[in-house]
Amino acid sequence: MLTVTELKKSFGEIQAVRGLSFSIKRGETFGLLGPNGVGKSTTINMIVGLLEPDSGAVSLADVNDSSLREYRLNIGAAPQSLALYDEFTAQENLEFFAKLYGLSGAKLKERVEYALDLAALVDRKDDRINTYSGGMKRRLNLACAMVHDPPFLALDEPMVGVDPQSRNLIFERIEELKKSGCTILYTTHYMEEAQRLCDRVAIMDNGQIKDIGTVEELIERHGGPSIVTAEFEEQPNLALSSDVTIDGHTLHAKTPKPMELIAKLTDSGVTFRSLNVERPNLETVFLNITGTKLRD
Repeated sequence: MLTVTELKKSFGEIQAVRGLSFSIKRGETFGLLGPNGVGKSTTINMIVGLLEPDSGAVSLADVNDSSLREYRLNIGAAPQSLALYDEFTAQENLEFFAKLYGLSGAKLKERVEYALDLAALVDRKDDRINTYSGGMKRRLNLACAMVHDPPFLALDEPMVGVDPQSRNLIFERIEELKKSGCTILYTTHYMEEAQRLCDRVAIMDNGQIKDIGTVEELIERHGGPSIVTAEFEEQPNLALSSDVTIDGHTLHAKTPKPMELIAKLTDSGVTFRSLNVERPNLETVFLNITGTKLRD
């Protein structure tokens, strides 16, 4: 569906994007994961045609020129900075964007009604946007991106400033769009979002992609060992490997196979007072790949 090849973009002396290459299959949700300032929004803006790359190429549905109407009709974009008109109502915003994409008549009415339902704003459709909460605006931002029924959706940090109720609703709506076959490019610096929504994830830092894979693949390659902590009723007398330490009644271990260790402990006859297993996750992967702390 989308192919990005050696994409580069600089702003003066700042190299925002440094030779990005990746592809997204039709129907896939693909995440660009990284802290703010690593080039995610710049990449999205080049893909949707808002920025001209210094070099490299983007192809969407076999169309290679982002200035063409044929290219842009395939895209729905929900930018990080809200693309809404505060003096309009929700319905007026949706009708405006639908008409930009050539919708009219019964088709326009059908898609606007769908988008209002998608955003759970049917009861507030006639209220001006300046009366909306931040979460309601985010939901409408997503609805405006989807009103013309595009096959490809670019979502740039869609959860920024969203309350928990709106956050859950947006999650559910994105999952519904995934099931309907929509191809989604999703940027975020929140690990749990990428882990929940994305089929594959690209880890970005300093304008470059460090690795790409499913969450499971990335954890397997970069997550490191699980950490097992166990407390026993009595001090155990066990012969274990060098990466396992026992201090009094407490065991600490780093192991790629925590369940095997737990099974061995159980078979030895020890009585557990408590047991905790910390498995590596996407945040562990990010920190191990980049060697940096997450940045806001």
